[in-house]
Amino acid sequence: MADSPYLLAIALFEQNGKRAMPLGGRSLPQDVTQDEAGVPVQIACELALELLLRVWQRSDQGPLQREAGPGSLLMAELGMEHLPEDLPLLKATWLTTGDSAAFQRGLLAISSRCWSVSIAKFEPITFSVLEAS
Repeated sequence: MADSPYLLAIALFEQNGKRAMPLGGRSLPQDVTQDEAGVPVQIACELALELLLRVWQRSDQGPLQREAGPGSLLMAELGMEHLPEDLPLLKATWLTTGDSAAFQRGLLAISSRCWSVSIAKFEPITFSVLEAS
């Protein structure tokens, strides 16, 4: 894992016929508490909430549709060195092609860990390890 891990929240959706990928992230402290699967749950939940609030605010501009089904809300832990070049290239490619499987493979290639985020009625947020499709 990189010396300065960064936790990134990613949403993949379509609005008014255009793909969108808002991002949110935060540097992880060295002493961050993680669950048994290695998820920094508290920070991940905060990032998911912040990102989903931004997405919800965008619904004023038109209806939203998840673009990648259950893989439309993701968390990834990656090194800061991937933020300036690798991540923008992945984002631009997905915005152009809409190939969610290729995006996930690319994200897995640059991240140390990656999860899809979901929730079921009356259940807590679930982080499932993302695997290459």
